[in-house]
Amino acid sequence: QVQLAESGGALVQPGESLRLSCAASGYTGVFTVMAWYRQAPGKERELVAGITTGAERKYADSVKGRFTISREKAKNMVYLQMNDLKPEDTAVYYCNAPTARQTYWGQGTQVTVSS
Repeated sequence: QVQLAESGGALVQPGESLRLSCAASGYTGVFTVMAWYRQAPGKERELVAGITTGAERKYADSVKGRFTISREKAKNMVYLQMNDLKPEDTAVYYCNAPTARQTYWGQGTQVTVSS
């Protein structure tokens, strides 16, 4: 059974940093794409960052220059380094791994940025 498990969410003040981790288990291959999404209250879930097996990266405009996505392919782990956090970054962050057969999601981890 494939599972994605996020960790690292916390309550922080504006300008601080967090590192989110996602550990995938139960998958025999390597995910071609892994990504982070987030959903804030009253808003649709949005793509924050994605990374391919070739280390190509995509970021939402709102986080470019502040967030960095990385992965360890052999372990099927993905990370999101979040710097200079802003109140508008407050959301539940979800790990995502789409495949041809099924899209996998983690349970989410709460990030709250407030002074």
